Amino acid sequence: MRKIKLLALILISLAMVLWFNLRFSTPSIPTIAASPPKTIRYFDRTLPQGIAHILLIPVNSKFLVTPALSQKVATVEEFAQKHRAVAVLNAGFFDPANQKTTSYVVRQGKLVADPKENERLVNNPNLKPYLGQIFNRTEFRRYLCGQTIRYSIALHSQSPPAGCQLVDAIGAGPRLLPELTLEKEGFVDNANKRDALGSKQLNARTAVGITRDGSVILVMVAQKPSAPANSGVSLPALANFMKTLGADQAMNLDGGSSSSLYYNRKTFYGKVDLEGNSIKRPVKSVLLVQEN
Repeated sequence: MRKIKLLALILISLAMVLWFNLRFSTPSIPTIAASPPKTIRYFDRTLPQGIAHILLIPVNSKFLVTPALSQKVATVEEFAQKHRAVAVLNAGFFDPANQKTTSYVVRQGKLVADPKENERLVNNPNLKPYLGQIFNRTEFRRYLCGQTIRYSIALHSQSPPAGCQLVDAIGAGPRLLPELTLEKEGFVDNANKRDALGSKQLNARTAVGITRDGSVILVMVAQKPSAPANSGVSLPALANFMKTLGADQAMNLDGGSSSSLYYNRKTFYGKVDLEGNSIKRPVKSVLLVQEN
């Protein structure tokens, strides 16, 4: 009988010790530090003769960079409102006289803008010698490679990489990086003293670049209101600037009066008039930044 009582006391004591430990001890739960979400980063840089407005869209973020086209023309704010975009950058070339594109645009695998349908372009006698180059200029592309989205910059005639399909594209040019291809794309003809973009002159400019890890950089270089006739950036200087931002691929987009960037409910315009006031020009096509 004593042995049974002793055993019972021992069991009760062990139970109380166990209960005490469970009641007052703090369980050790392993914690995993959550990585911060990848989001858009805006910053600006003061250049010797211009102000650069820059957006960085990180690779594998929740944002997509896609082209959009207006039936006529629209401001970047209007594009943003219509497409509920986080950011909008002007993109392809167009003819302000007839509001028709002079750059290719592909959306969701379909050609939605064809410069060959612009009669003022194809029937212009001064441009006939360059039409082959004009119809094969550089474009910013979005590929779907299996389940992976990949951005690239390529000539219009270039086939997608193996295992990838072309989803979106928007043309302009010339390519800025890894090399400037002004003559190859018909913008410059030194023999005829042709320089369609005033490549060595200062002007408002727009560009898109891709870093080695696949992030996208949108850039708009604005003129200085205090120096309307002598500010902006040349194309060679723009190429060098894109390189300093980490781009290893880059291309020029429509510039001058078209240069405009919308972000966070604010619009930055690139071109200024002789009084230093911003020129707000509607455009034909843009690059949208939207949440996926």
